[in-house]
Amino acid sequence: MTQLTRRSARAQAEGIRADDGADVRPPARVRARPGRMIGDALLWLAALAGVICIVLVVLAFTAQITLIMFRTGSMSPTIPAGSVAVVQRIPASGIEVGDVVTVDRVGELPVTHRVTTIAPGVGPEERIITMRGDANASEDPFPYTVSSVRIVLFSVPGVATLIVGMGNPVVLGTLTLAATTLVVWAFWPRTHRRADPGGRSGAGGRGG
Repeated sequence: MTQLTRRSARAQAEGIRADDGADVRPPARVRARPGRMIGDALLWLAALAGVICIVLVVLAFTAQITLIMFRTGSMSPTIPAGSVAVVQRIPASGIEVGDVVTVDRVGELPVTHRVTTIAPGVGPEERIITMRGDANASEDPFPYTVSSVRIVLFSVPGVATLIVGMGNPVVLGTLTLAATTLVVWAFWPRTHRRADPGGRSGAGGRGG
């Protein structure tokens, strides 16, 4: 028995379809529209932002890692104004001279400067430290007695302005509306119509 080649088998199959009156044209390749591509890209960006937020929340609870913003340039040029730093709370016993740490102050804003000296405190976990900003000519006026601090792991310049702007109610409302519109558009049901050989829409029929 002679074995049919792939080309002859395809020709026979197309001949059968032609005799039966069915549409023998190959299916048209669907092209992605620019609007659809932009929408998909925005969805991926929104999903990435959501993942980052979830990771930050998990790190805040498990590793005590948070963010702080620098509104002044006292740590310039190491950390210029407008930067956002990633910080982690550690016991005071882990502080070393040269570390950049954030110290919480009662009734005042936290201060983030470089540690210049360390002395033991009253308790085993307590330390008395002095600090100075890299842009300052002298040390801070008073030493700080701490049992824990937030050490700066790394910083990203120029991000603080963006984060502060996103906290604006108008910006938050606009972002919420845009995200809602994007999700509704992405999951809105769509109907697809198939074109027949004559270029008309609809399902292909059988000839008599």
